[in-house]
Amino acid sequence: MKRAMKQLQLELPPPRSWGGRRRDAGRKRNPKSGVPHRARPVHNAAHPVHATLRARDDVCGLRSGRVFASLVRSIKDASHAEFRNFRIVHFSVQYDHIHLIVEAHDKSSLSGGMRGLSIRLARAINRALARRGSVWKERYHAHALKRPREVRNALLYVLMNHRKHGASLAWLDPHSSAAWFDGWRKDALFEHALRDLAGLTGLAPPVQPARTWLARQGWRRHRLLGVDEGPRLHVPSARIP
Repeated sequence: MKRAMKQLQLELPPPRSWGGRRRDAGRKRNPKSGVPHRARPVHNAAHPVHATLRARDDVCGLRSGRVFASLVRSIKDASHAEFRNFRIVHFSVQYDHIHLIVEAHDKSSLSGGMRGLSIRLARAINRALARRGSVWKERYHAHALKRPREVRNALLYVLMNHRKHGASLAWLDPHSSAAWFDGWRKDALFEHALRDLAGLTGLAPPVQPARTWLARQGWRRHRLLGVDEGPRLHVPSARIP
């Protein structure tokens, strides 16, 4: 009898204990998340950054009047407030995400600036939509821009992103910082496109001027931006309607 009980005890699973590696332990990865939870690379102050914030599936309509106005105020406050080593150079607001071109002194300034901006924007969205809870689907995505052509492509992608999503047929997007961008090619199409920005060009910009050589001057080596361009879109034969 004692021998049988002894054998039965040996067949039982080992008792639970604290510490050590355990199967299926740790943070559960979101299969829909495109930004892995790993340490971000060291940031070079000379490189502008293309950052993207994506809203949760139940948060949308960021381009609507009340929400967009709140977002612009938050961007302006973040650009001119305590983030001395963090600058928002350009932005565009889409239906459920926000694109930004930012500059930062170092990795800590970039992380702190984006964290503070994310909080400001989330609070503004919740107030405008009369909701509570988290706003962003995942951590912000960041891509360092290291070459002049890469910066030009990013500027075009951000400022003309509305054409990619088909949100507007306008030449220039009033839901972006296009009104305060000085790198447009001044041609007949541009003069016509200014109608889309009526009432904005005379206002104080909510963003700060670029300080890095790449974002201020370097990208211009590859020609100024045209209003007939867009992400994966170029219409050389465009005509003024």
